[in-house]
Amino acid sequence: MTRSEILETAHLYITQDRAKTHGGAEDSFADIAAMWSIYLEHPVGPEDVCMMMVLLKAVRFKNSPQHVDNPIDAAGYAALAGEIASQRG
Repeated sequence: MTRSEILETAHLYITQDRAKTHGGAEDSFADIAAMWSIYLEHPVGPEDVCMMMVLLKAVRFKNSPQHVDNPIDAAGYAALAGEIASQRG
């Protein structure tokens, strides 16, 4: 897969496929952040959830570099983190 194909696929995942399946990313990550904040006893924001998922995908990529879904998902999570952070001001 080329870099353009990876980014195009990530774009589709975060704007169509997964949004339909999992609901709005902002709401989902806010819910996850609330649960993680309780568990960690430390505030976590939705953009933090996105970046932690990027790190998860980085570990998975390290263990399975041939599995292209990991960089696709990492690109999508990074884009969502940037969008959420920019909306929060």
